[in-house]
Amino acid sequence: MIFKSYETKNIDLNINNFVLFYGQNQGAKEEEISKILTINKDKAAVKYDEKEFLENIEIIYENILSESLFEEKKIIIIYRATDKIVKIIDEFIKKDISKVSLLINSNTLEKKSKLRSFFEKDKKLICVPFYPDTPELLSKLSYNYLKKYNVVFSQENINLVVNKCNGDRGILKNELEKIKFLSLSKNKLSTEDILKLINLVDNYGISELVDSCLAKNQKKTINILNENNFSNEDCVIITRTFLTKLKRLSILSKNYSDNKNLDITIANAKPPIFWKDKYLVKQQISKWSNKQIRKLIFDINKIELQIKKNLINPVNLISNFILDKFFLEPNNEL
Repeated sequence: MIFKSYETKNIDLNINNFVLFYGQNQGAKEEEISKILTINKDKAAVKYDEKEFLENIEIIYENILSESLFEEKKIIIIYRATDKIVKIIDEFIKKDISKVSLLINSNTLEKKSKLRSFFEKDKKLICVPFYPDTPELLSKLSYNYLKKYNVVFSQENINLVVNKCNGDRGILKNELEKIKFLSLSKNKLSTEDILKLINLVDNYGISELVDSCLAKNQKKTINILNENNFSNEDCVIITRTFLTKLKRLSILSKNYSDNKNLDITIANAKPPIFWKDKYLVKQQISKWSNKQIRKLIFDINKIELQIKKNLINPVNLISNFILDKFFLEPNNEL
């Protein structure tokens, strides 16, 4: 059964003791978990990462089924849950263990996810998606927080902080707390102060930049280039990351050329491709032929050599290379 995020106040663990929270808004999920634990103070909370939970499942089963150890009601919270846990949850439901509630916290789950589907289709289970907060909501939360602590802050700087939070109120809270503490020693905070203080959470990282390029996601690539302050040293790391990912992509492309089946290619990949990366890798395989990949490897080696020789501004060099090679040149000209 699907609940909206604003309906979580209606969750009663005494009635629906199996709940799934999923989505990328970690801050919003943690807020709701905290509220549930506050409401259910009579129940002891036990937290596990999925890997830890699965590795100790026999001991956990034994404890749950033991009346002596489990006389009081408990809430088991499982973080970073995936489809691997579906069978275990099904076993819990079949055993009808009324004294135990399971609260599952997952990251983004696709529509075809077994875990998501399992919770959505059963009316006795609750499934709550948490989407990124809007800039308007984050801006309002920022204003109220800063007003509460009498921090003088311009709307321009609020917008700057909000834009760095990727729609996650948990990240926003961390940044606002740092701003609050800085304001204790400095009455007026400048834009430069804020830029130095806040984490560049939308600094997606070099790996995500390379992945976006290889998937030919122009909008995201340009956004990453615009929002990051890459150093000269970063540029060498970018070229090395390109080479590592392209070598793997070359092998996958060759296998795909042989079997003509993307799913088989992904399934047989070594090392295995993590489930959340499968769609992205499929995009990359479909965008490039093996010939084009080899040409890219050759060109990136040349760029790396130029960067190391300091022949030109490395950041401009790598930025221009990315825009020219991945989005301006036709594929057949690579």
